[in-house]
Amino acid sequence: MPELPEVETVRRTLAPALGARIATVWDSGMGLHMQRRPPRRKLHELVGARIVALRRHGKYLLLDTDTPESLLVHLGMTGRFCIHQKQAARSTHTHLVLGLGARELRFVDARRFGQIDVFTRAKERSHPALAVLGPDALNETLDPAMFRDAAHDRRTTLKAFILDQSVIAGVGNIYASEALWRARLRPTKRTKKLTVDGAKRLVEAIREVIDHALLNGGTTLSDFVDADGTAGDNAEYLWVYDRAGKPCPRCETLIRRSVLQGRATYYCPTCQTP
Repeated sequence: MPELPEVETVRRTLAPALGARIATVWDSGMGLHMQRRPPRRKLHELVGARIVALRRHGKYLLLDTDTPESLLVHLGMTGRFCIHQKQAARSTHTHLVLGLGARELRFVDARRFGQIDVFTRAKERSHPALAVLGPDALNETLDPAMFRDAAHDRRTTLKAFILDQSVIAGVGNIYASEALWRARLRPTKRTKKLTVDGAKRLVEAIREVIDHALLNGGTTLSDFVDADGTAGDNAEYLWVYDRAGKPCPRCETLIRRSVLQGRATYYCPTCQTP
């Protein structure tokens, strides 16, 4: 599933749509995540609106218009949100098309785990998807001491803690493994054992792995592409994720793979403290 770096990469490459007026709207009428259909009436009311801002919170894309309404997009597992020339053939799995004159902004999702919605910006924090989100993982004001205190309030593992979107928004399975390796912390370490120093290392590591991924255009393991249709290169630069049996880049111990709460987890048994 695309995580913060992939969604941020899409946001940045959507720049040509900024300032464009939505001339037409088409939707497939099919259900997406949990079989929920995008709000057809609200979508079609966007006709005539101009896209004035491209934002992101965690894994959600937010397209603001010059009306009080904004478009919310979550890519799910296989979603793609790309700019195409109007005359280009549409994919079979296209579910939303915003006509922008000579170009179209298309949402394509083969497995239909994505999400599309329209919300009023004045009520943004009450939207069910956004209300539960914690601070964005790139939030510069994220305080390690408060992060440690939040960890101590929960009885879980460090990996489960940073995957919790109400704690920190945007980190998923790939970057959780990467950040914990970078911070020298074992994924199975209990949150109550996290020290202030460990929290500081982890907060810094989360920012570092996200910045690293952004420089490489995100991680494409199967479906992810940016708004131009370009795959990310970051899979070639991952330190531990999907590297089981290969030497740790730091100490050369072989990386191990385990399953933690149903998710593949990669770590170094030597330099990540239990």
